[in-house]
Amino acid sequence: MTLFEKIIARQIPAKIQFEDDRCIVIHDISPQAPVHLLVIPKKVIPTLNDATEADKETLGHLLRVASKVMNELGHSDYRTTINCGAGAQQTVFHLHVHVLAGRTFTWPPG
Repeated sequence: MTLFEKIIARQIPAKIQFEDDRCIVIHDISPQAPVHLLVIPKKVIPTLNDATEADKETLGHLLRVASKVMNELGHSDYRTTINCGAGAQQTVFHLHVHVLAGRTFTWPPG
């Protein structure tokens, strides 16, 4: 089981911001901004490269949830990121969307 599967199964504690039948939103334990959330599908998709046509509704749902949660937290400006693969700093191989807010971001990112 991945770390995120264990969180979803409540085997590991996490600060949960939102949850529905398709995803869970948690606060990152190593935040890179004042607000740093992870939007995680309950279905295990190891990387974005592993997503199939059948996953398109799940992927869209993750982005809509990110928008909903950030607006509820009062943030209309935020960054979303999906790291894909070890070379892109993906450390948990269960696709997830990073959502960061509360500071100014630069471009290009690190």
